[in-house]
Amino acid sequence: MDTTSGEVDMMKLQTLDSVGWISYVRNRLLVVRTKGRDAFYLPGGKLEPGESPEEAIIREVREELGLRLLSSTLAHFATVSAPAHARPGVQLSMQCFTGAADGVPQVGGEIAEMEWVSKGQSDLCAPAVQEVLRLLPDLLISEE
Repeated sequence: MDTTSGEVDMMKLQTLDSVGWISYVRNRLLVVRTKGRDAFYLPGGKLEPGESPEEAIIREVREELGLRLLSSTLAHFATVSAPAHARPGVQLSMQCFTGAADGVPQVGGEIAEMEWVSKGQSDLCAPAVQEVLRLLPDLLISEE
């Protein structure tokens, strides 16, 4: 019996497609930690069947933070790929969007906490968020 093809199939990584929202202010990135997890993620999540990435990010941010993203301001920032946190053998592909939001972020639903992290705090974040932090510029902050 030839098991080579079966072994190759087992070695293939499963890919999980998701979306994430980037709110980057004063060199800090808004991240959330879901209940039962030990790392921070971007606000966002998986797409529902038939949902576009833009529809998914609007829905996810509303559910997680109570914010209304303004669809006319959404812009694709990057798609990052990294090992999925706490899911061995799974690769995460995350489409990241920027965009303006109405309201003040509030922890909701499955979210345990939110935080504004700097690049120096990337060790608190899931691998995909670490990739995003590497891509973000160091913004000039005016002294007021």
